Amino acid sequence: MQEALAEFTQSLPVWLQWAGVMLAAAIPFIESYFGTLIGIVAGVPLPITLLAAVIGNVASMLAFVFAASATRAKVLARRSGGAEPAEPSPRRARVKRMFDRFGVPGVSLLGQAVLPSQITSGMMVSFGASRNAVIFWQVISIILWAIIFTLIGLGGLALFR
Repeated sequence: MQEALAEFTQSLPVWLQWAGVMLAAAIPFIESYFGTLIGIVAGVPLPITLLAAVIGNVASMLAFVFAASATRAKVLARRSGGAEPAEPSPRRARVKRMFDRFGVPGVSLLGQAVLPSQITSGMMVSFGASRNAVIFWQVISIILWAIIFTLIGLGGLALFR
């Protein structure tokens, strides 16, 4: 099956292979790490797979960060009128504890083991973290996770061949 998928994928134009991996990686919970695995299994050339997965994941993460930043600004403007903040959800409370303990670098690098980068990045910005620091550390994290899962994917394919 992997061989048939690889043949089909390689018969497509390179831009379409690139776009497929990029779109998959933009989806929360698939991200750069599973996007690279999808590209590897499908037979997309490794540099294209890695770059497309990172670009797709970073693009969607940026959308979440900018949306969270805009929402935070609106909430803070409204809250200055005296509104009480709502009780956070258990998931949000857990990320906040991680954020308080490990900061932006720690949550960015380790948080993807728990939640997608899009969600953790949006939450960190909503907690008041610097938008630029979140973007910087999330991009580093996305690249590292993509490389790690690329190596895992290549090792897994080598075992089954």
